[in-house]
Amino acid sequence: MNPTPPIKVLLADDERLVRSGFRVLLDLEDDIAVVGEATNGAEAVELARATRPDVVLMDIRMPRLDGIRATGHITEASGMEHVKILILTTYDTDENVFEALQAGASGFLLKDAGPAELLHAIRVVAAGDALLAPRVTRRLISQFTAHRKAAKAGEDRLAVLTYREREVLALVAQGMSNDEIGAALFLSPATVRTHASRIMGKLGARDRAQLVAIAYQTGLSQFTEQR
Repeated sequence: MNPTPPIKVLLADDERLVRSGFRVLLDLEDDIAVVGEATNGAEAVELARATRPDVVLMDIRMPRLDGIRATGHITEASGMEHVKILILTTYDTDENVFEALQAGASGFLLKDAGPAELLHAIRVVAAGDALLAPRVTRRLISQFTAHRKAAKAGEDRLAVLTYREREVLALVAQGMSNDEIGAALFLSPATVRTHASRIMGKLGARDRAQLVAIAYQTGLSQFTEQR
């Protein structure tokens, strides 16, 4: 039986001490391998193309090319569809987080997160799940989409979804797992997974993180409360 290959991680941060701290921590883990370090967004894009990492730890504020635009370049590039971006931010009020999710990031983490939280985040994102801190992400998305006239546009965009799919999407936006959604809607986790995949296909979402952004942007996050 072949051993599972380690999760390849690319570090992108313009602060040398931050990169060094992350590397020291990650190098201690048998299932994680650091494949490169980028000092700015442009380098992050170049190294992502060269190393094809599983996860990029991407700082938002970097020279030459910021983390949001670098995220877009990576997630839209052919052959890098599997690369997951985990945004790192110093401030939990950073309005760029929403734009980062729209650009294709799979989630974000505050830089002051503890070692266990960082390792968990990398493994979760590498597995294809979204990492969305409820205390930060939902508040940010609500804050920066509240002023948008999303009702009409949201209804048009969500018209392709069935009622059940809207229910599932609304619960995904609450951060529920497939098991939790299944329990709430009396569905099996496999059925929930199928619904989620269909929703992503219909809405053109890259992953569950983008589904959360869409749900808040269109106002569907309030769907379960209005039923």
